[in-house]
Amino acid sequence: MTDLSGHATPHFVLAHARAGITIMRALLAIAALLVTGSAAFADPPKLAVFDFELIDTSLPGEFYGSRPELARLERISEQLRKELAESGRFQVLDIAPVRDAARHANLQACGGCDLKLASQLGAELEITGMVQKVSNLIINLNIYLRDVKTGNMITAASADMRGNTDESWTRTMSYLIRNRLLAPNYGKP
Repeated sequence: MTDLSGHATPHFVLAHARAGITIMRALLAIAALLVTGSAAFADPPKLAVFDFELIDTSLPGEFYGSRPELARLERISEQLRKELAESGRFQVLDIAPVRDAARHANLQACGGCDLKLASQLGAELEITGMVQKVSNLIINLNIYLRDVKTGNMITAASADMRGNTDESWTRTMSYLIRNRLLAPNYGKP
């Protein structure tokens, strides 16, 4: 039998030295993460989610009004706020201080008043949205996410729904939240 003890000893000594160096590197890496890790644990961006608006060009809307749709607008606006807040990716702000001013403005065509209102709340990001109803079978839900400071559009998400029911509105909103707003890169390729 061959005596390998003389050959194996230096190998084991180096292995122990390398383990010590590896542990030291790991400890240094952890210390560096703790020092610079505060950015990783920064608060999520402050987000103002305004109530959705309705553009009803349907014949039934013209004759009978849009009462069911107005109730649905409130529900999907709250659904959006709730799901984004629960995701932990945004700090959703209360829009109560500017809600009245927002309701009296067409946020999609007011020349940036939505950004001013969001800025008053201290928001970094803001969402406006609208539902366009052509008929009970052709309805489109649109969400616009902007950077408050620059006014730049971060993403626009849109989905069509076929059917004017509480369920179709809720499912469409869930789809846009899951596949666009909470998706990596806001669902963009």
